[in-house]
Amino acid sequence: MRKLLNTLFVLTPECYLSLDGETVVVHRDKAEMARFPLHTLEGILSFTYAGASPALMGACARRGVDLAFFAPNGRFLARTVGEERGNVLLRQQQYRVADDPALSCRYGKGFILGKVYNARWILERATRDHPQRVPVETLKLTSAQLAAALPRIQDSATLEELNGVEGEAAQRYFAVFDNLILQQRGGFTFTGRSRRPPLDAVNALLSFAYTLLARECAAALDGVGLDPYVGFLHRSRPGRQSLALDLMEELRAVVADRLVLSCINQKIVTPKHCQTQENGAVLLTDEGRKIFLSTWQRRKQETLTHPFLGEKIPWGLVPYVQALLLARTLRGDLDVYPPFFWK
Repeated sequence: MRKLLNTLFVLTPECYLSLDGETVVVHRDKAEMARFPLHTLEGILSFTYAGASPALMGACARRGVDLAFFAPNGRFLARTVGEERGNVLLRQQQYRVADDPALSCRYGKGFILGKVYNARWILERATRDHPQRVPVETLKLTSAQLAAALPRIQDSATLEELNGVEGEAAQRYFAVFDNLILQQRGGFTFTGRSRRPPLDAVNALLSFAYTLLARECAAALDGVGLDPYVGFLHRSRPGRQSLALDLMEELRAVVADRLVLSCINQKIVTPKHCQTQENGAVLLTDEGRKIFLSTWQRRKQETLTHPFLGEKIPWGLVPYVQALLLARTLRGDLDVYPPFFWK
């Protein structure tokens, strides 16, 4: 169990939640593990199939405590929301921001600031950890260019201008990404980002990782009562979870790209785990996906100190914490959305 921002995270898959008077009780194998006063909680996010008692669900509904259920792997299942608090008000504010280009740009700046900042530190860490194996001057130059883009992001007055700066920064970052591949050079070479379809093994891994990250961001947004389909930076489009794509921008490099590089450089994934289709697309094999998913789940259990909260949390909770912070900003509890800055 972990309590952040007045939200209780239940991470042990076997845990069952019940109500004792005005107290949330967490059980495991019929043994009591912990108690939390219900009136102190704003939300409960349960990553367990065991579920919760009808009494607790009813109490949460009456008191306006968000109770959301997820599969242990992070897939959103269901949510109970109280009437008097009404997540409809939160979503109405989300829709107002989405309809206002100036407000959308303000939120979009946070997502892109996090993205470019984190991409820069991916390069800086490579020069620090592997100075004999990477072109330090080249990576340092690109890092400086990304640093110079940060004030331009802050000064962007429109979404078009913001997207232009982001596109330029992404191009610079991916132009040197191949230098971060230190092993298996014969099977993993990166010449540029290709999406639909991925045209090499590195792009196949990146696309799969981004798909997993987008799914987790959508689940996190669902869990706090936001609509994952209505975004600020990515404009609404039928069938596209635009706000999930917004939220994942700042996490692409530190969550997805780092894991892809680790899988290649540690030889967790090898060229045999990728196969080329008749149309030229390169996809992971069933075994490759299984290996990558297992590594993804292990990485989510590793811990870090959250840069805004100052608390130690698993990596797997980062999308959920950022979704909570976004919801709090939309409600007016925070003046500005705090992006995830990793270093």
